[in-house]
This record gives sequence, structure tokens and C-alpha cells, in this order.
Amino acid sequence: MWQHPSHQAAPASLDFYIQLAQAAERGRLDFIFQPDQYRTPGVTMEEFRHHVNVGLEPLTLLSALAVVTRHIGLAVTMSTTYHEPYHIARMIASLDHLSSGRASWNIVHSRGDYESANFAMTHRPGPEERAAYGSQFVHIVKSLWDTWEDDAIVADKINGIYADEAKVHQLDYDNKWFSMKGPLNVARPPQGHPVLIEAGQSGSFMERAAQHAEVVFTMFNQMDQAQKFYRELKSKLAAYGRVPNDLLVMPGLQLCVGRTEAEAWAKRAERDALERHYHRVDLISYRIGLDVQAYGLNSSSTLPPADIVPATHPYRERKALADQHGLTTVLQLFEFMSKLQGHLSITGSPAQVADVLEQWLTEEAADGFIYIPSLLPEGINDLVDLVVPELQRRGLFRTEYAGQHLRSHLGLTRPLNTLTNIS
Repeated sequence: MWQHPSHQAAPASLDFYIQLAQAAERGRLDFIFQPDQYRTPGVTMEEFRHHVNVGLEPLTLLSALAVVTRHIGLAVTMSTTYHEPYHIARMIASLDHLSSGRASWNIVHSRGDYESANFAMTHRPGPEERAAYGSQFVHIVKSLWDTWEDDAIVADKINGIYADEAKVHQLDYDNKWFSMKGPLNVARPPQGHPVLIEAGQSGSFMERAAQHAEVVFTMFNQMDQAQKFYRELKSKLAAYGRVPNDLLVMPGLQLCVGRTEAEAWAKRAERDALERHYHRVDLISYRIGLDVQAYGLNSSSTLPPADIVPATHPYRERKALADQHGLTTVLQLFEFMSKLQGHLSITGSPAQVADVLEQWLTEEAADGFIYIPSLLPEGINDLVDLVVPELQRRGLFRTEYAGQHLRSHLGLTRPLNTLTNIS
């Protein structure tokens, strides 16, 4: 869509991002979600030529936007694979303090091979260990946020006591991956823990998400599939001492909306005309869970057996689906996964869009949505000026922010301190 006349195609200025952020806040949206990856999207020169492939580092960008917004949350993507727990705990705690309690961490584990080419990997976990590594990483980050109790800093000038040492904790955490003593050199965040977001929908992912995640970002475009995932994930929470409202399921959402249905479909036709029909090797690899460069992409490129990867590798689940549905080639599996996991896409008038969203929200398919605009700034303005008023009219969306912290926007409670069990 970068070729569309209304889209900001060149590297954007801070003023442009401020415009987007303030429009989102005007619409009373929950948070700005900034995705990220540690590579340039695309593998072949054709992909570099046609695909938008540069963007700003999220923490830097969202720190700047914290200054020009007052309510909207700021969700930053950072990988457990290419950072250390102390770094992430410190940076996101700082963002939470600077934004007065609006930070969120979108946790990714960077399973693909393309990013690893940009880093020394001798001390990184292999694909078969990455999930376990990531779970320990998240546990340590949460513990680091809790090394200072909320009232540990007393700043008693008369007696010269800065902190109550009984309320400052060390971790003494040591295993083959991590060595962590602490405490963190940033006070406990205003939210206790910034909100934790994760994306995924496999069986193994659901178990991890039930333990740690507070927002889960999914790709479902069929309501029955979304409902099945929603109910199964929520049912796992009790095993970890959690209740259904402790975790919010938010499928990705793409919209093409006009003031009338005819206007919306005219917009859709204009956008469809810009689509290019070539295969992005990196996208195919990501979708099927396997680097496909070695297998080719023609119609006769057959899928390799599942046992070429470790038992916990995502390709195992993809190959089982392929066998179940009689899929034998790389492209067949990619096309199947694209239909199965594509984002919910709606074209229509504000009322038509709201009808679909209302059904998903009221029939246990979603608690909210991660909106993915295809055009900027037009996509944000269409949501805020056309769809949000209709949702507000139906009582499905706020008309004002209820509190200052992101947790209050989402209806999430402030977590207990993991080291003291004190709220």
C-alpha cells in the first residue's frame, strides 16, 4: 500500500508520528502497538525492491510519543532472543515511569533464521529451546521489576536514609542461560508490571500465555476458530491462579471503511489494484515455520518430513495440519496457513463494520482487536472518525479514558510483587 497516493511512504518525521498518536488518543484507543523485527523484511532483491523495509526502533519512538500524549498506552516490541533480561526490565520500567504508567511489552522470541544472521549466535538458544528460554526470560524480567517494593524508597533527608533495605531484594538467579543478581537500578514501575503482550495460537503457546500474558494477539478470520481458541485459552488460566478477565484476546483487524458501503468497496478496488503477486520467501518461511529457501517455491516443491526439525519446532504442527488436509507442497501449505491465520478483514460502512465487531465481542471470539491500518494516516482517521463513534453509540467502546494507567484502560488489575506477594 505504500504506493497509494495518500500513504506516507518515505521515512516519516516525528511530526508525522505525533499526528498519528494524537489521532489515536482522540479516538480513546487503548494503546499504540509498535511491531518490530531485527532485519530488513525480504530476502531476494525483488522483495527489497517492492516491499516497505525500513522503520524506526520502537522504544526510541514510543519514548518520544510519551511526551506528546497523556492517556494512550505505549506497547513496545522487544525480543528475548537478542536482548538480556536486565536490559529489557530497565528500559521498559523507564518507559513506564516516563509515561506515568502507560508502558507495555510485546514479547517476541524471534524464531526465524533471517534475524539471526545479524547477531552472534554462539550463546543463543536453539529453536528447540527458545520457548523454554523465553519463559525463563519473562519470569526474570518480572522479578527484576519487583526487586524494589513500591514503598522501598523513603528519601528521608533528616535521617539520611534513601531506601528501606528490607524492601530491596536480590535475585541470585543462576543457570545455563542467565546469571542475575539484581536489584534493578530503576524503581518498581507505576503499573507494578507493564502490560505483557504475546502473539501466537499454537497449543504450546497457549500454555505459556496462560501463565504470563495479559493481552494475546492472534490471527483468526473465521469466527468459529476464534471462539475455539478464546475458550480453550481462557480455560487454562485457573491452573495458574488466574481468572478469565486477567487475559484479553485481541485478533488482528484490517478495515476498509467508507461513509457508505459503496464508498468502502470503491476504496477496496483502488487498494486491490496496487497489490503485487510475487512470493515473499521470508513471509512463506514464517507462515509455515520453516526456512523454505532450500526447497524451492514451484508447484512441485514438496514438503519435507517433520522429523527434520526438533520435536518442539513449530513446523511439526504445520506438517501435521498438511497431512491432515492432504497438502503436499510448500505453496499449498502456505496458502492454507494464510487462510487459516489471516487477520479479520472487513469492508463496509461504519454500521456494517460495527455489526461484525459486536458479534465477535459478544459471542466470545474476542475481547478487543489489534487494528492494523494499511494506509497512514488515512487508516487511523477512518477508524477514529467513522468506526469509533458507531461503537460508542452502541455502548461497545469508551467515550472517555477511565484512568491514567494502561491497566485501567484494559481493566487489568495491578499485579502482586512476585518476590513478596504484596500488591
